[in-house]
Amino acid sequence: MATNGSGNEAVLSEILLTLKRMQLDHAALSANVESLSSRVETQSALSSLRGGNHRSSIRDSPSLDPMELGKSSSSPPSDSPLKAPSSPTVRRQSTTSRIILTTYPGQSGIDPIPLSWGEADPAKRGPVIVSRQQGTIRRRNAIGAHGGSYSIYNALAVASANLDLEHKPDFTNTEPAANIGPFPSWGSAKKIVAMDPFGHLAPWLYKDLMTRENVDVRPTIAVTKAHMKIPELEESVRAGRLKPDGKICLNEQGELAVTKFAVEPVWYLPGVAERFGIDEASLRRALFEYTGGSYPELITRNDVKVFLPPIGGLTVYCFGDPAKMSDPNVKLALRVHDECNGSDVFGSDICTCRPYLIFGIEEAVKEAQNGGSGVVIYFRKEGRALGEVTKYLVYNARKRGQDKASEYFQRTENIAGVKDMRFQALMPDILHWLGITKIDRMLSMSNMKHDAIVEQGIEIKERIPIPEEMIPEDSRVEIDAKIHAGYFTTGKVLSMDELGAVQGRACKCFPPSAHGLHAKVPDANVLVRGRH
Repeated sequence: MATNGSGNEAVLSEILLTLKRMQLDHAALSANVESLSSRVETQSALSSLRGGNHRSSIRDSPSLDPMELGKSSSSPPSDSPLKAPSSPTVRRQSTTSRIILTTYPGQSGIDPIPLSWGEADPAKRGPVIVSRQQGTIRRRNAIGAHGGSYSIYNALAVASANLDLEHKPDFTNTEPAANIGPFPSWGSAKKIVAMDPFGHLAPWLYKDLMTRENVDVRPTIAVTKAHMKIPELEESVRAGRLKPDGKICLNEQGELAVTKFAVEPVWYLPGVAERFGIDEASLRRALFEYTGGSYPELITRNDVKVFLPPIGGLTVYCFGDPAKMSDPNVKLALRVHDECNGSDVFGSDICTCRPYLIFGIEEAVKEAQNGGSGVVIYFRKEGRALGEVTKYLVYNARKRGQDKASEYFQRTENIAGVKDMRFQALMPDILHWLGITKIDRMLSMSNMKHDAIVEQGIEIKERIPIPEEMIPEDSRVEIDAKIHAGYFTTGKVLSMDELGAVQGRACKCFPPSAHGLHAKVPDANVLVRGRH
């Protein structure tokens, strides 16, 4: 028995020694890979991308394995100029069939580009890098993906071989159409935590880094100029509320000149957590668990502090000179508007969303024509950030009941568990980015928006409610309930008893059930038989 025990110990010792040697070899290989990878240049990649119209079939994920990284870095850099489309350069692809579920700090092959959020100098701050391209994946310093909610379509395009995994955008002539900033708030890790203050200039600020390190840096903000045509504004011109000036209101049709800023969300997780009064670990865990575990690096990469969430962004519509938005010596009229597809686009009269949006645009234009600045900021937060499905379920519950203003919020809470998920704590970031330090005329009644802005140190001098004549009859339930709950008004705040007398329009198009509360749901067997 003793002999067998000694033999087993010898075998185990030999195995351990072999494993140690393998670890040393692996460490040496990783060091060589790091040295070789710094030699990668962008010329061959650009030649391959611009060299022809050939669409490659779908490839596997870029590898994070040091062996694969070594293969991709072993070829010498090319100094030749871009080749003509007729003679494309074939670039060796370094991919793996293994699925990379997550990464870890200090993992071999992982070397994130430094990112110091809150630095006013963009060179010291560093770019936000989240791409999964072969030359970039190991240098990522952010979690998530570009595109916000559209990142899923990007993945679908790759999966269906409609998008080359290694495609790099050509940003020629895409520079911002208007200058903005920089402002002191851009260098504050507390004032801007939900967007990248350098996101509109990223490909140009970090051009040298992109070439030197062969990394993919993309903008998260775009700035353009356009014309806007809305039917109600033509009526505003006819009624004399708007007057064509050839610069802002261009003609008798109410066509407007506008500067637009599209912004994708970029979250600095420590700052977001602080805004909500929670610790960063709790925020990371909730974001991980309640997105179905979609972003495991939220848990495994506590060294990475930036997250690009898969949610909608925002658009700024500026009327007049954009430079005046930040000028404390001129008046600013501003509306912060949260998306409502049913009303904003399709004219539903169950809420005040489109009328208030039109009023906000009209007032913003008039302020700009008077020598000030007019701004409307449009957030993608459909249905109080509950979504259209939840919103329509609430509509059904309201219309099959008595649709009283006194029950307005309770209907939402019964279904969603909360009456509002817009959480305006992150909203003021865009105001800081625009350099806005005070708002002369706030075209909003929302107490949540008002409080969030004031808490960020931005003064609101006057609040402007929607005019009574612009409130659709069926939306009295919504607006009276909101005023009772704290919305600003220059009129009367109804008591709960008075709210009970405010009812929406009855709609016979909702079939009642035998109980009068729920529609009759077809039997499952009937649905199955109906398919044959």
